[in-house]
Amino acid sequence: MNRKINVVFMGTPDFSVPALDILKNHPCVNLKYVISMPDRKSGRGYAESSPEVIQFAKIQKIPYFQTENINREVEFLEKLESLEIHCIVVLAFAQFLGERVLRLPTLGCFNIHTSLLPKYRGAAPIQYALLNGDKSTGVSIQRMVKKMDAGNIVFETPVSISDNETGGQLYTRLKFQAALSLNDFIEKLIYQDEIVEKVQDESNVSFAPVLKREDGLLDFNQSTSENILNRVRALFPWPGTYCFLGKKRLKVISAKSSSESLKAGEVSTKFGELTIGTQTSAITLVNVQLEGKKPCLSSELLRGLKDEIIINPQK
Repeated sequence: MNRKINVVFMGTPDFSVPALDILKNHPCVNLKYVISMPDRKSGRGYAESSPEVIQFAKIQKIPYFQTENINREVEFLEKLESLEIHCIVVLAFAQFLGERVLRLPTLGCFNIHTSLLPKYRGAAPIQYALLNGDKSTGVSIQRMVKKMDAGNIVFETPVSISDNETGGQLYTRLKFQAALSLNDFIEKLIYQDEIVEKVQDESNVSFAPVLKREDGLLDFNQSTSENILNRVRALFPWPGTYCFLGKKRLKVISAKSSSESLKAGEVSTKFGELTIGTQTSAITLVNVQLEGKKPCLSSELLRGLKDEIIINPQK
């Protein structure tokens, strides 16, 4: 196929915008529609706010459609069917696609996923790669089927992970790598003879389910120092990690290894920093935020405290 293809893009957050930008400016793409979630109330004033991809579509004057469930939009789907859609690209859309939508494009529906599938199927692949201390991850583009993240791989790009990289930093890098990978895949899609589909090995499947705030609780008594350090960087900036200083929640923004010899859960302020033992070795809390206070160094926090330091694994 050596011509322009008609493409529909489905996505929602800021993570999706660079990929959408690639499609908007690709010389071989007619971007027919952007589909996303409805506007939401957010911020202190609870004002209506559009998803980031809709904000982009409005600025770029791209036709768009918003819905809680694309599968129920019968009239709109009929309209899409009349437009001869060749390809649907999905990235962080937060909706499952039904059979009618999957059958709609002539070349297929393709989902961009930020892990090397079948590893880390699900909503939080970036964080789980860091939680498990992985040294590499990547971007996969897979032909969509009804089962979540289970379709054949049509394009993949490995990405290395730096030793101290946080969830937020890896999120940003993969946001742009996803766009670059999509650009390369579109070139292959136009010349279909170049696409090689790889079936996912179901015996190697692992999952990355949605993270909740309570996943950020640090348990120094039951965890190794490696586990704690991985959790701190993986869950920054969201949902964040925390423990309790007395009865107050202490947000842990960053931490580092310590050579102090401490039992699991034992606390030391010997060197003017807040250091805690784990099942293996100790770690020092570097940047913290006590409930009701501003972020600071743990050394600054200690200078402002008069009471005995008690770190509790749970409230």
